[in-house]
Amino acid sequence: MKKIIAVMCAGILCLSLAACGNNNAGSDAPQEQTQAQSSENTSEEASAQVDDTQSKSTEGDSEMRVARDGADMQTDDKAMPTRLPMEDGTKINMYFGDTLITGVLNDCETAKAFIEKLPMTQHVSRYSHDFCGVTEDLPYNEDEVHYGWLNGDIDYAINAPYFTILFEDEDVSEQYGDQVNIGVITVPLSEIAALNGSYDVRIELAE
Repeated sequence: MKKIIAVMCAGILCLSLAACGNNNAGSDAPQEQTQAQSSENTSEEASAQVDDTQSKSTEGDSEMRVARDGADMQTDDKAMPTRLPMEDGTKINMYFGDTLITGVLNDCETAKAFIEKLPMTQHVSRYSHDFCGVTEDLPYNEDEVHYGWLNGDIDYAINAPYFTILFEDEDVSEQYGDQVNIGVITVPLSEIAALNGSYDVRIELAE
């Protein structure tokens, strides 16, 4: 009986040692399992990212207002501003030194508040696609805040606030937000694009 028990114990010990050996020799198995789990996690993360992107895109489509929304535009003459001036808008003259840039302001709340300040002098500097300068705070309607601009737009940017005349790059402008359109220039875009440097621009009502 003792011999039988001893033989059984020896057998169990051998099986136990063999199992440990298989675990050590077969160390690729846990790696394969880890790689599979990692692949599944990556797939789940990628799926979540796609869902999140689609969600943001959907939100953007439903919430993001852009400059061309509701705008009266012309696209035949690229040399002229894209936005058509408001027929009964307020005509203004802007003097960049000896250069006169004419424009028409619309009837939005911001434009009306700006008109009340005329005549005024506004300091602006030339940047890659606009002339821009810090101005006074003006009221605005949240429904009129949008992304981007149309070439030739006169805008009020609420984040500084800025007075700005935008003369190019409308095709890539929708990455810029916090704009309120208050009007448009009425001269060829090249006339303002040809100017450089900084100006104290005299802005007044046109007679």
